Amino acid sequence: MIDTVEAANSGYRYMPGVTQYSCGVGALPGFTLQRVRFSRVVPLKQGFAMIADIVGKAGRPLTSFAACELRSPAPFTEQGFKDFNEIYIKTLIDWGVMKDGVNPIARSNVCPKLDPPSEPGFHAFTFAVAADDAPESFVVAGSGESAEGKGDYRDNTVCLGDVSPPAMLAKAKWVLDEMERRMSAFSGSWSQTTAVQLYTVRDVYALLESELGRRGVLRNGVTWHFNRPPVVDLEYEMDCRRVHLERVVEV
Repeated sequence: MIDTVEAANSGYRYMPGVTQYSCGVGALPGFTLQRVRFSRVVPLKQGFAMIADIVGKAGRPLTSFAACELRSPAPFTEQGFKDFNEIYIKTLIDWGVMKDGVNPIARSNVCPKLDPPSEPGFHAFTFAVAADDAPESFVVAGSGESAEGKGDYRDNTVCLGDVSPPAMLAKAKWVLDEMERRMSAFSGSWSQTTAVQLYTVRDVYALLESELGRRGVLRNGVTWHFNRPPVVDLEYEMDCRRVHLERVVEV
């Protein structure tokens, strides 16, 4: 099993990833992960304030913030993505969540093609709450078809610039393998997931049965968001979770 690290004063452990985010998080014994979705996308600054309020009212420290799902207006250039991440991680440092350049937060950040937000913001977030005898819970961070932490995205992207059916199959296989690798850090599998999310604007209908179905991804269905991954030229992204407490906050 892949090694994970316990995040200080958090209630969860994480699978190390890159500076911008971890590969996933899993609740520690005596805790469970709770997901909160906003009824509409909340701009970044306002969203952080709302998250702090919700977490505080639950009697939990800011360091229990474990994962988030972001929405952005359009895919970033590589430099634009780096610039955005500098803004995002500043709050994590201020909260004491991120220390010495190590980021425990699992994250997805995708771009709706229809009705995009005017600026980056929060769609949902997850934090750890105390819960005796709770079943295991985890959140796997979003991944597109590019290896992270190995230089720029373009040089590490599967079938860059190709959206033909064989290329989309190759992209999907790469992402599905990565989802399975990340879940394995928490002894997880598709049979344990409570939700799976797919992000693409390409036609991948043929893959639903032949690849996702064959692997057992569709056990509880899949939520297909008509969204692009966050970096120009990426075409296919997924994330997944095993979370038993979820609620929606009206904004």
